[in-house]
Amino acid sequence: MSAEWTLSGFGDEIDPDPVVQLAVMEAIGASHIEVRSAWGINVVDLDEDAVERLASLLSQRAFGVSAVASPIGKVDVSLPVDHEVGRLERVIKVAHALNTRNIRVFSFYRAGHRSAADVRDDVMTRMRALADLAEREGVMLLHENEKGIYGDTPERVLDLVETVGSPSLRLAWDNANFVQVGCRPFTEGWSMLNGYVDYLQVKDAIAASGEIVPAGEGDGELAETLTALRDGGYTGFASLEPHLASAHELGGFSGPRAFGDAARAFRGLAGELGIDLR
Repeated sequence: MSAEWTLSGFGDEIDPDPVVQLAVMEAIGASHIEVRSAWGINVVDLDEDAVERLASLLSQRAFGVSAVASPIGKVDVSLPVDHEVGRLERVIKVAHALNTRNIRVFSFYRAGHRSAADVRDDVMTRMRALADLAEREGVMLLHENEKGIYGDTPERVLDLVETVGSPSLRLAWDNANFVQVGCRPFTEGWSMLNGYVDYLQVKDAIAASGEIVPAGEGDGELAETLTALRDGGYTGFASLEPHLASAHELGGFSGPRAFGDAARAFRGLAGELGIDLR
């Protein structure tokens, strides 16, 4: 079988300057970019002038935006509901200006003494409020299975999407993040979650250490996942998030050279499976 997917990637993993980001993305054969920050400023804090400037750069280079990689939900669940709803309102304005419906979100951190069960109801209340706003504004929230948030294991991710039950809440699948919480992504998670997956974030990890590595070089079962997506008729985005130089709470960094290495590794793996990345 064969498939054609749209290649994208987190521009700020390359360089803080969008001009450099776009040049490298173009060099690896991509026509889309995922926007997490520009000029060192996170999307939730970009002012209108900066957003307009960024939109102009994208238009000049004929680039689309696969998603806005927001930090919504990467805060403690004890904060008031309106805290993240207000921040999402700002991110939605950015998404509209950059002509994308897709917004990455998370399902909240918790204090060390609190279990996932302790915060479940608070998480669901907050995610439902975010989904309500997304439905009104015509955007799609893509939940990433980040380590340490409520939805970091397949079982809790399933609980989240089924409990919220919103057509505006779907999944951004990240194999490496599942590895880092002790899960075999495809073996233990794919069958229960694949019906909710709308977006692929591409990185891999080694189970023994949690180290992030290029696609196909770790324990993330990337080949199995890509094959299942291909055979299931997936035609969406594959967004590179290599984290090959560093990772931190709000993102990661690779630099132009390592980002290029990550792109070549992913292209090689995809090509072996008959997946054409455009």
